[in-house]
Amino acid sequence: MKKIDKYEVCGLLGKGSMGMVYKVRMPVVGKVVALKLLSPHPNLVALLGEEEIKRLFVTEAVTMAGLRHPNIVAIWDFHESEDLTFLVMEYFCNNLGVIIGETYRVEEPSRIVSVDKAIHYTRQTLEGLSRLHQAGIIHRDVKPYNILVTDEDTAKITDFGLSKLRGETFQGPSNLMVGSPYYAAPEQEEDPNQVDVRADLYPVGIMLYRMLTGELPIDSFKSLCECNPDLDADWDNFVTRATAKDRENRFSSAKEMLKALDELQVAWEEKKEKVCEMPTTGLSDKAADPAVPRERLRSQSIKVRTRQAREVFETDARWRPANHITNDFEVNNVGTVTDQATGLIWQQAGSDHPMTWHEAHDYVEQLNQTRFAGRADWRLPTINELMSLLTDVPRAGDLCIEPIFDQNERWLWSSDRRSFVAAWYVSVDLGYVSWQDFSCYYYVRAVCPQT
Repeated sequence: MKKIDKYEVCGLLGKGSMGMVYKVRMPVVGKVVALKLLSPHPNLVALLGEEEIKRLFVTEAVTMAGLRHPNIVAIWDFHESEDLTFLVMEYFCNNLGVIIGETYRVEEPSRIVSVDKAIHYTRQTLEGLSRLHQAGIIHRDVKPYNILVTDEDTAKITDFGLSKLRGETFQGPSNLMVGSPYYAAPEQEEDPNQVDVRADLYPVGIMLYRMLTGELPIDSFKSLCECNPDLDADWDNFVTRATAKDRENRFSSAKEMLKALDELQVAWEEKKEKVCEMPTTGLSDKAADPAVPRERLRSQSIKVRTRQAREVFETDARWRPANHITNDFEVNNVGTVTDQATGLIWQQAGSDHPMTWHEAHDYVEQLNQTRFAGRADWRLPTINELMSLLTDVPRAGDLCIEPIFDQNERWLWSSDRRSFVAAWYVSVDLGYVSWQDFSCYYYVRAVCPQT
């Protein structure tokens, strides 16, 4: 069993020029956390030198430890010795990059999220940045993969390795890139030392644009109104100002940007109310679409590797159902919902809290022992069964429909495994399939056959 100091290594989460990030388990209590080990790439050592690299790493630990905010990841431990330096921080399975489906080929299209969800993540990112900026810290590497998302759907800013403290001067060579392509502000690419808080607002605007369009504005901005008929010119004005090439034309602070976002949200909520007051013929007619003919949904659990999963699960390139089923739900009076279109009975509420994959099986077993809804044949659903519940990203009219299932259950475990340590799950609110290791925390919605 591999260990780093006292921490048991569970797997590699990622690696970069500064070192490796591992998922590790704390001794005795067994809590899973993230450990960032200083192990710089030789090319970076040649550029900066070991002393400067270590100084940056220690600065990151001190920066994170000195902040306490719900939208900033917390550091729990730090170790420094002659041959081993690392920091330990909160671990969450999800991040905004995973949620929108951004790959290492960053310029490829990603998943579009709902307007409400885009506002939610943008707001929380700006709240975290406001706290950072108040402390005299400029992050300089805001991007989807540096926005962790908790089990309760709370965004937390992480990775402060490139942060600039008030009055600090960057010691690296002038040609060393600080930040990430497409997200770094223009002035940051030209001179990392001369940036101010507006350099962190630029990538927030890019992320919002990407969430709403599924694209990066590489050559030019496509109007948000063209991409989503629910949006108007005010949204274009907001993104244009946030991502202005000249920082003098951007929002002056995270607080000012938050105030403008508040105005957008108020107008968005008013629009939803007006849409919902219209006759039902004005709402989305998605439910009127004919059901896609299918064989009976697979109920047997299987092990599927990533390279075969899209074909087995029948998803598109962004891991969403290639075809959506038109459900025919009937709410029962025993806490269940029957879907006549698939012949499945679902829990209406599901688990009260997110849980690990192994705990999910225990939860289902308990349902059978207590004969929930008079049944003893409950089980964890397969991905194909869960996909029958997924819909397209909702538009304003869709939000008028009273939800049938518990809306807190954003991510649901399936019984299908990806490996001996990971399983597949679905994102209900964003409508895609993905996988995570067994130790991640997701909800459970048990299923059983109608007959």
